[in-house]
Amino acid sequence: MTTEDQVLAAVDGVLGEAVELCRELVRVPTLNPPGAEYRPCAELLGAWLRRLGYDVVYVAAEGLQEHTAEHPRVNVVGTLDFGRPGPTVHFNGHIDVVPPGGGWTRPPFGAVIEGGRIYGRGTADMKAGIAAMVYAVEALRRAGYPIPGRIEQSGTVDEESGGFAGVAYLCRRGLIRAGRTDYVVITEPLDPDRVCIGHRGVYWFEVTARGRVAHGSMPHLGVNAIELMSLFIDRLRRELKPRLERRETALPVVPEVARRPSMNVNGIVGGQTQKETLPTPCVADSCRAVFDRRFIPEESVAEVRREVEEILLEIKAEVKGFDYEWRDLMVVEPVVTEGSSPLVQAFARAVKQVYGYEGALVASPGTYDHKHVRRLGGVEHCIAYGPGRLELAHQPDEYIEIEDLRRAMGVMALGLINLWEQERGQDAL
Repeated sequence: MTTEDQVLAAVDGVLGEAVELCRELVRVPTLNPPGAEYRPCAELLGAWLRRLGYDVVYVAAEGLQEHTAEHPRVNVVGTLDFGRPGPTVHFNGHIDVVPPGGGWTRPPFGAVIEGGRIYGRGTADMKAGIAAMVYAVEALRRAGYPIPGRIEQSGTVDEESGGFAGVAYLCRRGLIRAGRTDYVVITEPLDPDRVCIGHRGVYWFEVTARGRVAHGSMPHLGVNAIELMSLFIDRLRRELKPRLERRETALPVVPEVARRPSMNVNGIVGGQTQKETLPTPCVADSCRAVFDRRFIPEESVAEVRREVEEILLEIKAEVKGFDYEWRDLMVVEPVVTEGSSPLVQAFARAVKQVYGYEGALVASPGTYDHKHVRRLGGVEHCIAYGPGRLELAHQPDEYIEIEDLRRAMGVMALGLINLWEQERGQDAL
């Protein structure tokens, strides 16, 4: 048998264990918000890693506002040092999941196996990815492959809300950083026959329209903040969105429609309330909305903000009584790993070895923790690769195909071998 055959046979041999790890992780309802069950899930993963021989540490996000006694933000990092010269490869997956929502026909946290699939919230996004990264390395070990350098595996929190208590915290602590970490693989669900090299940027902002309260039967005596907000939203729809639809990036973002920038109203609250749900008989004197602007590398943050400001100022000049507050909530620049990166090349080749065709290089429509690896950790070589399918993330009846899990483990294992072979070739030069 060739080395490739031996490794893929070892992948088949550990598949059952990977399935069980995935199911155990899914059964822990790590909902974000609010950040539930993070510690039990981190400890579950840590126990599996320790049984496989990893040195395990838990990293709580001490000092951050979101790290509370009720909902502690606890990350887990496992390390295997093989005592041979070689790079440090860090695998990462987030343990938090979005709430299940409605529309499920199976228990969201039951991890039911049916028709060759594991069903449950977080199967695709991305607890199957965590199982895959752990057992891809284990397959190499059981195949007897002489792994060089060091392998790290981390399960981190809060990716669904920005990752600041998770990967960002590990980067700020120096656990993921240039000079210590050579390569990072994040097992996000961008489809197992594709290699993700980056993501678009995001600008979240909040606008609060200020009006003047009055009796609801005499609205002429007040200024309705909800109506003011509707002017702004309508102007975004009529003026800004058509401009965005005419722009397109050269970055291979998937799906194709996401190669253009976008604007979405994520939430809106306005008016006074009584008994939590019933409106008062008053003119709304306040209305707050949160907006989600996704932008492409060809746009600058300054340009993105200026387009919003121009519309706000135009309305203020045209409409008597229009008053507002505007503040940034989050700004994330687009990030891209060059296609010439040895990590990208190694995994693209591994996709061909497993699937028989070239692995497409894609970029994500949304952000993920690549942003922290690059901006805070300074690590140049970072990709996303995992077994999950992009269109299943955050959906009811989310699932992972066990066959996708198997193949992705093969890609990860062979991708590592390709990477190490490239490193040895460079050393020989």
